[in-house]
Amino acid sequence: MPTLHIRSIPETLYADIQMLAQLNQRSLSAQVIAMLTQGVEIERRQEQQAELLLDIRRRRFTPAANSPTTTEFLLEDRSS
Repeated sequence: MPTLHIRSIPETLYADIQMLAQLNQRSLSAQVIAMLTQGVEIERRQEQQAELLLDIRRRRFTPAANSPTTTEFLLEDRSS
């Protein structure tokens, strides 16, 4: 299994991770792995959502350039 070394972690961040590890009854390494896993999942989900929104925008109906607007339809309907 690969090893990851991180240098120059701010003391406050390190203390926060230690506190979370204790609250979750995990080792510091297990807490960091859990947090990294969660962060990667969030990034993947955001990427999938962005792709889905792009796909929706691509498929969105756009009327032809010369089509009447809804206002024109309403005015025509009311004048009859």
